[in-house]
Amino acid sequence: MRPLCKCKQRPAAINYYKDGKPYYRKLCEKCLRNGLNHGVPKWQQYGYEKKEVCEKCNYKSKHSEVFNVFHIDGDLNNCRPTNLKTICANCQRIVQKQGVRWKQGDLRPDF
Repeated sequence: MRPLCKCKQRPAAINYYKDGKPYYRKLCEKCLRNGLNHGVPKWQQYGYEKKEVCEKCNYKSKHSEVFNVFHIDGDLNNCRPTNLKTICANCQRIVQKQGVRWKQGDLRPDF
């Protein structure tokens, strides 16, 4: 069975064949060309997992594409789990249109 790349997104690249048996590299083709974890969001690299419910309006969906990871303080380099929340696309558009940043107290606590 073909192993996964260290980025855990794609299968590892084939390095060579010997006696008909494939030997694999540790990285996929994309990571070999662009560097490990290229294209993987920082929040995902730091271990945050997107939830299946909006933390602002409690909307639930079967499709994870509806939700985005929102940085509370607006600093995209600050990927601490306390700075990240999962919100639906509708809530994100409302927050962007109003131009108001959320404060830590505006969100429901994680229990």
